[in-house]
Amino acid sequence: MNYSAIKYNDIANGTGVRTVLFVSGCTHHCRGCFQPETWDFKAGSPFTERTIRDILASLDHDYVEGLTLLGGEPMEPDNQRALLVLLRKVKEKYPKKNIWCYTGYTYERDLLDPKSPVHTEATDEFLSYIDILVDGEFVEEEKDLMLEFRGSRNQRILHLSRQRAGGSIHHTKGDFS
Repeated sequence: MNYSAIKYNDIANGTGVRTVLFVSGCTHHCRGCFQPETWDFKAGSPFTERTIRDILASLDHDYVEGLTLLGGEPMEPDNQRALLVLLRKVKEKYPKKNIWCYTGYTYERDLLDPKSPVHTEATDEFLSYIDILVDGEFVEEEKDLMLEFRGSRNQRILHLSRQRAGGSIHHTKGDFS
């Protein structure tokens, strides 16, 4: 897997101060995408053990709330497999930090369905580490600059950690805990 960028101390892609990993590779090619340079799976730099160490070190500050994965497409099958190593280490070392993931795939149809081409042997474990999932392709006709942490109205903010604890999966405005 390659990645196109890492942003440290980011405040735009999830709550609080975050480390944000922009992975390379996306097959959605949404019209109006804000990161089309990340579509190419070979773009950017190789995702290595050194990359993982740098990300872990960036999370080693009390003021950093967590990690955000976006891209590109973190849920492309090859990206899931590579990122799973990172997610395991983040949750092991920083169990109180939250992990956000942005995907153009939909949770129920694409990610939970074992018959889906993007559901791999890594998907269920990958999702078990995600606290907040923002799902759905960006739809330019539904673009809304007033949305919190989303680009278009069709996209959803899903509380996977709350669902695992027996609560509601759906987001209510301003409710990210």
